[in-house]
Amino acid sequence: MAAVSGFERDRLGRYRIERLLGRGAMGEVLLGRDADTGRLAAIKTLSLSDEFSGDELIEARARFIREADAARRLQHPDIVAIYDAGQDDGLAYIAMEYVAGLDLQRYTHAGHRLSLPLVVHIGWRVANALAHAHSQGVIHRDIKPANVMINVSAGVVKVTDFGVAHIADACRTRTGMVLGTPTYMSPEQLSGQRIDGRSDLYSLGVMLFQLLTGALPHHGESMARLMYGIVNERAPDVRTLRPEVPPALASVLAQALAKPPEARHANGLQLAQALDAVAALWPARSLILSEEPAPAVATPEVDAFASTVKLSRPDSGHNSSP
Repeated sequence: MAAVSGFERDRLGRYRIERLLGRGAMGEVLLGRDADTGRLAAIKTLSLSDEFSGDELIEARARFIREADAARRLQHPDIVAIYDAGQDDGLAYIAMEYVAGLDLQRYTHAGHRLSLPLVVHIGWRVANALAHAHSQGVIHRDIKPANVMINVSAGVVKVTDFGVAHIADACRTRTGMVLGTPTYMSPEQLSGQRIDGRSDLYSLGVMLFQLLTGALPHHGESMARLMYGIVNERAPDVRTLRPEVPPALASVLAQALAKPPEARHANGLQLAQALDAVAALWPARSLILSEEPAPAVATPEVDAFASTVKLSRPDSGHNSSP
C-alpha cells in the first residue's frame, strides 16, 4: 500500500493510516483505523529520535510510556479516551478516541458566542472531567477552546489531549522547552513553578471568560507583555465586556482567575459545584446541548497542536512525579 498523502507511512503499530488530519508543534495528527477491531482513532505522533540519542533516548521512551499510561487511566464520559501508545521505528504515537464535532475555538468570537447557560453547562462538565483527572494524578496543562470538542445535537462535550502536552514536555526536559498555549497558561505555569490541578482550573477560567466575551482576560502587543499581564495583573470583571453576565457567574470566574493558586477553587469538583449553583438561575431546559449554536465554517478534524507553541522555560512538574 502506498504511503498516505502528506505522511510517509501507511501504518503505525496496529493502526492503518487513512489520512493526515493536520500538523502542529509536536508532529502529525492522523486518522487511523485499528486493523483488528476496525475502530477509528485520532493518532498523534512525536519523533523522540529527533530529540534524543543513546541513553537519553532510552529514558525518553520510558518516560513517554509512563506519561501515556497515566493518561490512559482516565475513564470519564467527558474525556477523550486514550486507546494505547507505542513506538514504531523511532516514531512515538498516541492513539485516541476520534470525536466527530467542532472544537470551541470557533465560539470564542463575538459573532458565534454561545448562550450564557450553555457556557455554564460546558464549564460544569469540563470542571468535573478535570476533577476526575486530577484525582488520578493527571494534569492536563493545556486547557483551551481548541482542546474541548462539542457535538451539540448529540449532547457531547469532550476534553481532548489529556497528557499530550505533558508527554512532549517530559521528553524535552533536556532542552527546557515547555509546550503550551501562553494565553491560557496559569501564572505559576508561565513562571516555571511546579503546578497542580489548580493550574488547569485557571486555564478553564480563561476559556470561559473568552467564550462569554469573545476576548481574553489578558493580551499584549508582545509575548513579554502578555506574560507580564498574566503573572502580575488582575483579570478584568467579565461584566465590563458582557454586562448581562450574572454577578454569581462573574464571582466564580474572578476566583478561577485569581493569581495565587490557593485563592482559586481548591479542586475541579468545587469549581463544578460553584457553576452548578449558577446554573440554577436558568430553567433546566436551557442547560442542555439541544440546539446547534450559530454555524461556523470548520471541519471536524481539528489539529489541536496548531496553536501550541514552545517556550524556553523549565517546569519541574510531571504527572509521573510523586
